[in-house]
Amino acid sequence: MNDRGGNETGSSPGRRGQGKLEAHVLSVLKGAAEPVPVAWVQERLGGDLAYTTVITILTRLHGKGAVERERAGRSFVWTAVSDEAGLAALRMRKVLDAEADRQAVLASFVTALSKNDELLLRELLAAEPESDEPPEPTASSEEDR
Repeated sequence: MNDRGGNETGSSPGRRGQGKLEAHVLSVLKGAAEPVPVAWVQERLGGDLAYTTVITILTRLHGKGAVERERAGRSFVWTAVSDEAGLAALRMRKVLDAEADRQAVLASFVTALSKNDELLLRELLAAEPESDEPPEPTASSEEDR
């Protein structure tokens, strides 16, 4: 349950979880060929959201770095700079940044992954270009060899 009495899956009539709504707005915005005004986004969302709600969501997405805005007269036009996967990654990064022991959080996250997700993560890490700085050795990295 969310704090508004609905649930996060959006099954309550007229209510959607904030994350789902942000993802939907971002998806609509991603389909724009050029920067667009709030009314354009609102229209493509199906019209059941208030104009001010769409502005609030876009402003939150801007604060997260998922969209950019530029002045157009007295208002703004909006452009997606991230997709839904990027938005999820931003949320994960925010959680990680809020914790003091990054290593413990990452270790807990990795150990909770399914075998398929762990393999995928290993493949993604192996495909990343090498950085100029070597990683700091840890006790767990010695065990992995």
